[in-house]
Amino acid sequence: MIEVGCKLDIVTYNTLISNACRDGKVQEAERLLEKALNSRLVLNKLSFTPLIHVYSREGDFERASILLVQMTECGLKPDLITYGGLIHGLVVAGEVDAALTIRKKMMERGESPDACIYNVLMNGLCKKGRFADAKQLMLEMLGHNVSPDDYVYATLVDGYIRSGNFDDAKKLFDNIISRGMDPGLIGYNAMIKGYCKFGMMKDAVFCISKMTKRNVYPDEFLPTIIDGYIKENDLYGALTMFCHVIKRNYAPNVVTYTSLISGFCRCGDIAGAEKILKGLQLDGVAPNVVTYTVLIGSCCKEGRLAKASSFFEEMLMSKCNPNDVTFHYLVNGLSNNAPCAISRTDTESRLDKPMLLDIFGRMISDGWRPISAAYVSIIACLCLNRMLGAALQLTDKMLNKDFPLDSVTLAALLHGVCSVGKAKEWRNIIPSKLIEPKLNVALKYLSIFGRYSTHEVTTETSLILHTLLEECKSNE
Repeated sequence: MIEVGCKLDIVTYNTLISNACRDGKVQEAERLLEKALNSRLVLNKLSFTPLIHVYSREGDFERASILLVQMTECGLKPDLITYGGLIHGLVVAGEVDAALTIRKKMMERGESPDACIYNVLMNGLCKKGRFADAKQLMLEMLGHNVSPDDYVYATLVDGYIRSGNFDDAKKLFDNIISRGMDPGLIGYNAMIKGYCKFGMMKDAVFCISKMTKRNVYPDEFLPTIIDGYIKENDLYGALTMFCHVIKRNYAPNVVTYTSLISGFCRCGDIAGAEKILKGLQLDGVAPNVVTYTVLIGSCCKEGRLAKASSFFEEMLMSKCNPNDVTFHYLVNGLSNNAPCAISRTDTESRLDKPMLLDIFGRMISDGWRPISAAYVSIIACLCLNRMLGAALQLTDKMLNKDFPLDSVTLAALLHGVCSVGKAKEWRNIIPSKLIEPKLNVALKYLSIFGRYSTHEVTTETSLILHTLLEECKSNE
């Protein structure tokens, strides 16, 4: 139309600008706005607002602000829609203070924020952890007879609890209820977390009863409640709540089961914890790193190395990656209870021992320092379970700490490399610091590793070690 010389009115220009912004053609929208200005038409808010919104969404607040100023210079007063788009964009970008400045300017120009703008600002403040500012904004909001929505109330309640301000959280929550508003799942969950965090389990249960009366059901909060009971050392309360929701056909998740396992472990009841673990697995729920680490840590603290090693072996067979906490428990448990690893009272025979304990016990018998033997045994178990990446990461951490690792580590890592089909690349994978003259020791321990591996992998690893041994002899 423009190309053929048709003269457009402002309504047509506004429609074209809006469509261009909608389709992401920002430069075309800018060109249309410039043509409208040059045509000396009387522009209105709809001429600028689409561009201000699109620039706000894209994070180009400088250009959005320039257009806002240009709009006012044309004698136009931005409305809630114009301001709202800019404020929302700033909050999403994390520029909450800039958004608050825009709110202040709009109020100075006689435009009061609506519930949507207030909610966006309060949500942004809560995400920044600025709960005092959010509360002040809420008071201003209520002073203008504008009510926050349920989500903002719930966010504030959760924020107060996270910052340890339980009294204000409870006052606000009670205020929500007294106003006849529904805190919803988020609000109730935040409050229940608060009660549990501060050991107020009776209040948490009472809160659940209030939920059910309002047709909000607490199944989603089972992990929070059970964890609260466990932290209060009330295993009976945790089990009672667990049984209560099981009767309602609620399927517990791994977090719920892990909380119960932690409770049994706190009471020193490893057998009870193991029953929960088996129940978890029968229900088709996969234990996670926290589940296994809780069990391993408890067994290590009680000196039950065989059981800790069995859980570790099960963890690796499930391809569940251990973390630094898992390693910490195992290293401390093994190194502090080294005599148990070679005593008859720990296990009947070497064949009955879990892999970790067998390797560790042999290294202790051969004169290794307990802490060195612990780390190397863990690395060996990772390699024997084809978890080469985790083994190399742990090796790197030890080398960076100048921790002494030796030919047994080399044998383990070579075995790990061969088990994942990368035998030809071993020199690029294994740190050169580990290649040392004591290769006969590496061959000895490779024969031990072979009991837990395939003949093919052990043979391939042995060939590499024998090649290295010949290289060392020729260099002497």
